[in-house]
Amino acid sequence: MGTFLVAGTAGFIGARVAEMLLSAEHAVVGVDNLNDAYDLRLKQWRLRRLEALPGFTFLHLDIGDRRALKDLAFGVHRFDAVLNLAARAGVRYSVKDPWIYQETNAVGTLNLLDLCRAYEVPKFVLASTSSLYGEGNALPYQEDQPTDRPLSPYAASKKAAEALCYSYHYLYGIDVTILRYFTVYGPAGRPDMSLFRFVQWINEDRPVLIFGDGTQSRDFTYIDDIARGTIAGIRPLGYEIINLGSDTPIQLLDTVRIVEQALGKKAQLEFQERHPADVTATWASIEKAARLLAWRPEHDFTDGVRDLVAWYRANRAWAREIPTR
Repeated sequence: MGTFLVAGTAGFIGARVAEMLLSAEHAVVGVDNLNDAYDLRLKQWRLRRLEALPGFTFLHLDIGDRRALKDLAFGVHRFDAVLNLAARAGVRYSVKDPWIYQETNAVGTLNLLDLCRAYEVPKFVLASTSSLYGEGNALPYQEDQPTDRPLSPYAASKKAAEALCYSYHYLYGIDVTILRYFTVYGPAGRPDMSLFRFVQWINEDRPVLIFGDGTQSRDFTYIDDIARGTIAGIRPLGYEIINLGSDTPIQLLDTVRIVEQALGKKAQLEFQERHPADVTATWASIEKAARLLAWRPEHDFTDGVRDLVAWYRANRAWAREIPTR
């Protein structure tokens, strides 16, 4: 069994990856700064589940703090791999505060990579994003398409992280897998993402905000599929960038209809102007993931929405209070 550092372990994807690793009897050292980018009750709910599992150690650290990472994580534990799933995420807020995105996504990645070098950790997995593809690339997005025109500081910070990964692979031989995630959803998801918001707004009879005309599409990918693909990325690959998506994009208004059906309630739609940092469509080519990771998504979108609705209703007493605007 291995020992893995999972950065961002109280986050949506990090928590599920850690849970799957622990279920397979690996040891996980989870690092998270528990920032207030969104309501801490979600992070605390995920963290409580992890702390109930054997083999889990939690360190309340910021990956921007290299000395703390060195002294409390790398100086104490020997890791078989580091999975950097910590990030400041979200396109729109990055336009307001780009500095914090650079600090976490670029400098934090640099700190982890350099400590992998110093402590001879052989494997590094980076969570990246479909936002890198921007506008203008042909659909479905393929990993060899240009990503040098990011539309937001968030995407730019992830591009910087990817570039640092290649430098450390080239200079020091660290085996690196970069995973570009496509619109992840599911139980206990991020409240700034559309599906969490749609479920909350429709269930609580609040207006459903649609930015643009609702014809924009997203390649929604279920959390368990993303977590499985992330763990598959731990295998030695040299240096690879791999999309993880569903390969079945869905228009935003269609997602609202599916949420309505799962809840048995109608939405009150309210249209607003599209944000210039939002792309009109995402769609992943997943041929490379199938070839290199033996991975394909297993979850149907409608079933995944039902899982999210069931989680929301089971936790409604506090989930309905989570800020989503």
